[in-house]
Amino acid sequence: MFQNAIVRTPCQAMVNGLTEADLGKPDFELALAQHADYIDALKACGLKVTVLEALEDYPDSCFVEDVALLTPTVAVLTHPGAISRRGEVDYISAAVRKHYKQVETITAPGHVEAGDIMMVNKHFYIGLSARTNQAGAAQMIEHLQTHGYTGSTVTMSELLHLKTGISYLENNHMLTFGEMQSHSDFARFNQIAVPAEEAYAANSVWINDTVLVPKGFPVTADNIARLGYEVREVAMSEFQKIDGGLSCLSLRF
Repeated sequence: MFQNAIVRTPCQAMVNGLTEADLGKPDFELALAQHADYIDALKACGLKVTVLEALEDYPDSCFVEDVALLTPTVAVLTHPGAISRRGEVDYISAAVRKHYKQVETITAPGHVEAGDIMMVNKHFYIGLSARTNQAGAAQMIEHLQTHGYTGSTVTMSELLHLKTGISYLENNHMLTFGEMQSHSDFARFNQIAVPAEEAYAANSVWINDTVLVPKGFPVTADNIARLGYEVREVAMSEFQKIDGGLSCLSLRF
């Protein structure tokens, strides 16, 4: 069960964030309103939320998930593959260290963004992507093993981050999209296939038996509800425009 979350207020520069989407520029005021609703959703799940100030020098800095991996016993500060995001790590460090005595780091030539990491019990799946390389994954696995966890790499070719196409909902249930639906690493799980027209909803978030689902994807929301979870829809349109999903906006621990 999660007790805490760390989020960062979007900066005005977010309208120029990194993106492969072709959905137009975000509406900053609407993004702020959606971020506030996201925080309310975290609180409704029972989390105490730490809200960090906006960083105008880092357009993508509201996506705090990528710059740290928080486990029950150890935190790992990452080394993002996106050069423009590497300075964000220094700004998340203090907030992380308030909660963790054990803090490890990823260093060059390793690159890791934690959007590529999915926790299943005490095992961590690490996607190899344009943002996370083999050297970074190897460092991450070494840190995890030192603290009693296991880790493995996941080959993929179609996704920005691993969790763009897969989300673990606990109790052996897993949302999958695209290449993740036939990936051998996940064959043992009860997969809930996300249809192509709802691909964005593959990034949903389990928090204490509630699943946060992006608003506007009714098939996926209904399929999750059928598993017995409480579903809370959260509007994410402005973050979708800069390739951000529900998991990206917080560090949950």
